[in-house]
Amino acid sequence: MGTTDDRRTARRALIVIGLVLAVVIGLGLLWSTRRVLIWILLAAFLATALKPLVDRVERRLVRHRATATLLVFLAVFGLLAAVGAVILVPLLDELGRFADRAPELLRQARAGQGPLGGLLDRTGLLDYARRHGDQVQRYGGELRQPAVELFRGVLRTLAGLVTVVVLAYLMVLEAPWIIRTMLGAVGAGTGVRLRRIGRGTSRVITGYLSGNLLISVICGLGTYVVLVLVGVPFAAVIALLVGIADLVPLVGATLGAVVASGAGFLRSPTAGLVVLVFFVVYQQVENHLLQPLIMSRAVRLNPLTVLVSVLVAAELAGLVGALLAIPAAGVVQVLVREFGPAGRRRGDDVGGSDAARSGRRG
Repeated sequence: MGTTDDRRTARRALIVIGLVLAVVIGLGLLWSTRRVLIWILLAAFLATALKPLVDRVERRLVRHRATATLLVFLAVFGLLAAVGAVILVPLLDELGRFADRAPELLRQARAGQGPLGGLLDRTGLLDYARRHGDQVQRYGGELRQPAVELFRGVLRTLAGLVTVVVLAYLMVLEAPWIIRTMLGAVGAGTGVRLRRIGRGTSRVITGYLSGNLLISVICGLGTYVVLVLVGVPFAAVIALLVGIADLVPLVGATLGAVVASGAGFLRSPTAGLVVLVFFVVYQQVENHLLQPLIMSRAVRLNPLTVLVSVLVAAELAGLVGALLAIPAAGVVQVLVREFGPAGRRRGDDVGGSDAARSGRRG
């Protein structure tokens, strides 16, 4: 008897050890492939948002799925390229002018003259640079390695963006086959439920994107008005940059504030302070008023749920968590609504109807 009990105990111990090892190996695989998994998740996010538009184009304009998908992707990214050109062309022109004036600006800065030299003189940086010239040069040399790492990071980001776009394109292109395969593997009642979940998820993601775009437009317009009032040049280009940066949750508005405030300080200290105060106030309004209200209407979530989901997801998963927090909360709400008591009753009604139809056919 004791031998049998020992064998059972040993078998259970082996099973527990095996399960623990499987969990550890699974978590290790998830961690080692986290970058690819994030790309797939972002691609699915983009594909879900663009699929309704591709379906509409396929129904009304062309009858070929590949052509409709290609037209939609070309239109979307053509629009993004046009916006980028509107930003980059004036910036490149201004960078060319700056390169021509760089020697003169450097001479003025060293002499404490001109806008840059005056700013350095007022902040005490010019005197520090004169007294610690060798140390400043050493710091400049040490910045080369971080610059190389930054360049590599930019290349990795571009590769990730291209991968996400290609994955999203293939997901949208193969969406009808994927849906048919999934629905064919389940019963009729479950298929109806999956269709409802898919429609609800698509509505949540589309609402999130439209709400986020509306908030960015408000931020860009407010920035443009302030920059024009304080006389900052290239106000439209800077405001457009700020609006695009504001699409990124949490850090986007801060990056836009740095760019706009820097342009304001180059104009004058007063202009820089006005722009900085505007962004401090606006960020509070956006984070605690605009985003909860607009997103609650676009995604049909409670404003408190919107704010809490963003804060918790940003703490757990950083930028990606903040980006996906609101649509994830919306999808969870769709699932709760579907698999809650009301959803189960609706599913039972559908299943009963299907059984009745099958009985009549029999």
